[in-house]
Amino acid sequence: MVLLTLERACLAFGHVPLLDAAALQVDSGERIALIGRNGCGKSSLLRVVAGESTLDDGNVWRHPGLRIAYVPQENQFAPTMSVFDAVALGLGDASALLVAYHAAAARVAHDASEGALAELHDLQQRVEACDAWRGNHRIEQVLSQAGLDGDASLATLSGGGIKRVALARALVAEPDLLLLDEPTNHLDIDAIVWLEELLAGFAGAAIVISHDRAFVDRVATRIVELDRGRLTSFPEGFAAYRRRKEQLLVEEARQSAQFDRLLAQEEAWIRQGVEARRTRSVGRVRRLEELRRERAARRERQGNVSLEIARGAESGRIVAELTDVAKSFGGRPVVRGLSCRIQRGDKFGIIGPNGAGKTTLLRLLLGELPVDSGEVRLGSRLEIAYYDQFRNTLDEQATLADVISPGSDFVEINGAKKHVVSYLGDFLFAPERARSPVRSLSGGERNRLLLARLFARPVNVLVLDEPTNDLDLETLELLEALLQEFQGTLFLVSHDREFLDNVVTQSLIAEGEGRWREYVGGYSDWLRQRALAQPAVPAPPVGSREPEKVSARNVRDAAKLSYRETKELAALTERIAALEAEQALLHGRLADPALYAQAAEAARCSGRLRILEEELGAAMLRWEALESRA
Repeated sequence: MVLLTLERACLAFGHVPLLDAAALQVDSGERIALIGRNGCGKSSLLRVVAGESTLDDGNVWRHPGLRIAYVPQENQFAPTMSVFDAVALGLGDASALLVAYHAAAARVAHDASEGALAELHDLQQRVEACDAWRGNHRIEQVLSQAGLDGDASLATLSGGGIKRVALARALVAEPDLLLLDEPTNHLDIDAIVWLEELLAGFAGAAIVISHDRAFVDRVATRIVELDRGRLTSFPEGFAAYRRRKEQLLVEEARQSAQFDRLLAQEEAWIRQGVEARRTRSVGRVRRLEELRRERAARRERQGNVSLEIARGAESGRIVAELTDVAKSFGGRPVVRGLSCRIQRGDKFGIIGPNGAGKTTLLRLLLGELPVDSGEVRLGSRLEIAYYDQFRNTLDEQATLADVISPGSDFVEINGAKKHVVSYLGDFLFAPERARSPVRSLSGGERNRLLLARLFARPVNVLVLDEPTNDLDLETLELLEALLQEFQGTLFLVSHDREFLDNVVTQSLIAEGEGRWREYVGGYSDWLRQRALAQPAVPAPPVGSREPEKVSARNVRDAAKLSYRETKELAALTERIAALEAEQALLHGRLADPALYAQAAEAARCSGRLRILEEELGAAMLRWEALESRA
């Protein structure tokens, strides 16, 4: 069933149209990922679909009775509200009555006076009269799904908690069409996985703006790209979209080059001498005029950010060394018994849920925060640059040029001077915006400005706290490539799983109660190592059924290996031999002093050796279990 259609949709702010005769159809059960460059108009399109904005021209048709819920990027709630009150807003008219009933019930729990009981009784009758109990049950159900405490105050929640509240408010309305604008911003990985599962089981349709590639790949049934005012549909997954998009861009470049050659030929013809003008064709002149109009109307694809890090002097071999470090706040351990060594060239990912203490751990690693116990030893010649996830380091009144190069019109990148206006152009800021104040920037533009300032200073230790929020896919992939080539040390806090996998060489994982553990590789590598560490054969639940009578024949049959297990045992013997051979080879390499002249290679060998030990232990346990039965 068709839920919504856009026909010849036109929308512009200023001289550049965001929508240029765009068309879109949304069917029931679809999960559409809406993608495009920062500033191309995705959020404006979502507001049009939600009915919060109108088109300049064109039509929006919505199915009669269509229920739409819209979750914008930033949600404005009164901080004095409770979580229950905020979620209840999704029920519309019934919300005020349910909020009053919930507050009265809370008062009775502390003061069971006659007046309080009478108020509760009166509200209960009014709730029954308008059949609002179903809404109350729906709120409790959604709060449970989202892992939220209805009595908690919004003022106590993190950014991720506020995002969960906004999602819960939208879901409680049981919409036919759910509109989500960058829903993964501020969510930790567990919450993102929860949202993926929720959308997979959602009965209605959804349009989601997101630049989280792993999220889009798992959620979307169709990808729609907004590019230069037009909407293009890609009915396959994200990987297929990238391949198809690359082909389309190559074809577009070929056609544009062919068009430009034809236009150049006709322009040369019209400029020929008197004899040519006497014999020129009126039709050919008209064709040239049409070509000129078509060329003037053509919108070129927005360029990419030009990223380059100003390299600082090489730091010492050891960047930071932590020995049995502990840190607590209010009696709650944030870091407990952490020992690790960070060497020059390491790229550390710091992964954990919101509130686990990732920012605190960063400050400990950089020596900005005193430890309760243990020791932090910092290396020499450190030039540190910090990217703040909350953008608190930006002065709202300062101009873009002052942010990049205060008191000077030039910046120096790797020994070469560059005018600040030209440098801002590398980050897609038009020359006239160099004197604009920071407060005029969107979220994605603020991120680009932070990156521009960060990369304008010599650095050998780079600290990035949630750098991927609000960045479009092209900028995200360019940043990814830049960090892969960065020769210094990197500390990266991110909930973007694909970004972590593609950039980091080691990960510090929060394992609860202040415990942090180092793993080799990124997020997916950690998942594989965690799976290997789990028991191969889980024990059956105790007391789940009555014990069966065991006969001698049952015992003999249980002892026999199946055909699959026999093959597994033979394969395990070969695998253990291969693992032991690789282990012996690595021990030999690590015993060679010359290896440590190559810090990155030594770290790789050490990391691989740790993985081998875990894999070998798991393989030996499984081999012993099968061999004893054989």
